[in-house]
Amino acid sequence: MKINKYVEDLRGQSATDLQEQLVAAKKELFNLRFQNATNQLDNTSRIKEVRKNIARIQTIIAEKQKVAE
Repeated sequence: MKINKYVEDLRGQSATDLQEQLVAAKKELFNLRFQNATNQLDNTSRIKEVRKNIARIQTIIAEKQKVAE
């Protein structure tokens, strides 16, 4: 249920907001990978979660672009 709520929130946002969230998520993923490489990351499952969120955001951006055409 938590994921469905997140996706619905994403669908309600504009394309520019989604792009900003995508950039922020990619920065977070970079930082998590850097922490993992230096053995400073405690919660390694967060990497997988952020990767899935990036895919969700990209999917919704693609849906919005397809509707706009």
